[in-house]
Amino acid sequence: MRPLLSRSALPAAVALTLAACGAVARLPVSAGTGPSPELPSPSSGLFPTLWLAPAKGWPADRMPIAAEGTTVTAFARQLDHPRWLYVLPDGDVLVAETSVPPRPKYGKGVKGWFVQHFMKQTRASAPSANRITLLRDGDGDGVAETRSVILDASNGLRSPFGMALVDSVLYVANTDAVLRFPYARGQTRITAPARTIMELPAGAYNQHWTRNLLASRDGSRLYVSVGSASNVAEHGMAEEAGRAAIWELNLRTGAHRVFASGLRNPVGMAWEPESGALWVAVNERDELGSDLVPDYMTAVREGGFYGWPYSYFGQHVDGRVEPRRPDLVATAIVPDYALGPHTASLGLAASRGGAALPDRFARGMFVAQHGSWNRKPASGFKVIFVPFSGGVPHGEPVDVLTGFRDENENAMGRPVGVVIDAKGALLVSDDIGGAVWRVSGAPASTP
Repeated sequence: MRPLLSRSALPAAVALTLAACGAVARLPVSAGTGPSPELPSPSSGLFPTLWLAPAKGWPADRMPIAAEGTTVTAFARQLDHPRWLYVLPDGDVLVAETSVPPRPKYGKGVKGWFVQHFMKQTRASAPSANRITLLRDGDGDGVAETRSVILDASNGLRSPFGMALVDSVLYVANTDAVLRFPYARGQTRITAPARTIMELPAGAYNQHWTRNLLASRDGSRLYVSVGSASNVAEHGMAEEAGRAAIWELNLRTGAHRVFASGLRNPVGMAWEPESGALWVAVNERDELGSDLVPDYMTAVREGGFYGWPYSYFGQHVDGRVEPRRPDLVATAIVPDYALGPHTASLGLAASRGGAALPDRFARGMFVAQHGSWNRKPASGFKVIFVPFSGGVPHGEPVDVLTGFRDENENAMGRPVGVVIDAKGALLVSDDIGGAVWRVSGAPASTP
């Protein structure tokens, strides 16, 4: 008898079988959203829940759907995996075209194999362009008509992500170091080589490879976010040294310290304008079922510990992690606001108010939700706005930009970074769609 499946077809067949595994969510995403989310009992098995949205890109006649009273336009298209955004004082926009660095280790056994296989389907492991492109809207019409590569691999970029300008110095976070470059206003190309001012943990296990930057308001310090090497320290805590944390770097002395820890994958950071607090968006752990664990955003307390890997959302113990650390769990801080399970909430931007967006978006945080790969049904794949009052979340989240999946559950795009541009409109990077979208108030109707 001939084999039912050829050797080449076997991996795909196994992958499809494994994709069918996993528990369907019993709760809506809204149940895992807000200051007091529902946290049901964990559900775990040999294989994690997988429910993928294969990456397809945008058809020529489609784009995301903007909230009522707003409109969305393409600020720039045909970019190579645009992940993160930064607005310079003159209004120019920097976009990091970047992806995962070479990763020799995804994990052990069958689980590591099929996670790698499915990450390829969703383009999560596409080769990195290793460049930062400057986009300029010279005529102010909301479309970048010129672009130039301001930094690339020849400057020493390796999976670059976060950016910050302090005085005449542009800081860039590689996956393994914070770099500095001289910068002059209006400059479109930097030829100077990188100067490393802080090494960052990377290594063979580098599951959460992005490194973000946020400058203090007085420009004296940088805050550097570093994600964990793994899901729940399954490779041992030695691999997690210096990770799952936000670091504080003194730009005058070069001294650095862990500012807050126990944050599995902190990505977007923003200053809340009323309280002055540092807020962060955090991706929480996987493989506890479709309803656990909600991602969150929170005001970061200096010296605070937020549970990872020993507990989640405060002091809910994760029984998979050994050895147990009840001493640390007892100190774990409950995050301020849950953002739904497996939404992959990455980008975070504080609203500035103004005329570019409707008044209902004047006070709060915009959050880019990249979208799930391990929840049935899928979650995320949109940009939301969480209203604030008195410096804290107040009210239900509002959809700002949706429509990133088509009728067949394919991903036409995935939002990553959010930032407010020089005119007060919202810019959104879309890595799968290769675009930067601009959301502003709906144009006045004309006769």
